[in-house]
Amino acid sequence: MDHDSRLEALRKAQYLLDDAFRVPGTRIRFGWDPIIGLVPWAGDALTALLSCAIVVHATQLGVPRIVRLRMLMNIGLDLLFGIIPVVGDVADVAWKSNAKNFALLERHADRMRPPSTGDWVFVIGIIVAVVATALVPLVVLYWLMVHRGNWRMVNW
Repeated sequence: MDHDSRLEALRKAQYLLDDAFRVPGTRIRFGWDPIIGLVPWAGDALTALLSCAIVVHATQLGVPRIVRLRMLMNIGLDLLFGIIPVVGDVADVAWKSNAKNFALLERHADRMRPPSTGDWVFVIGIIVAVVATALVPLVVLYWLMVHRGNWRMVNW
């Protein structure tokens, strides 16, 4: 399959996952992503796997690593929010990670444009958020143990 055929196939997949349907009387569009996501865990995992097709194609085209990392983070955020019942499905309608990733692919695939400042800011911001999320419980636990004094380690 040549480059143009692949892009067209990915465009159709992106459309089906993100924009295939419209809420009557509104501009709100959604696709199969939030519908499949209604199946707890498995639905979100399946749509994340389908979303990776764009990232695989970006890798084959030599899209810069930072841009591919941003694509994976878009999918990861979609998956993370998708885990939350109902809220995740609404987030799927709004976030549209496949549309974001396909736009990144089109922007960087044709002329090997270097990653933008926005790509770096997004990736660094997500990394900082993940690290902060991991550290906050540890800091709170440490603070409770040191400043409350009543906490004792239990020997098992």
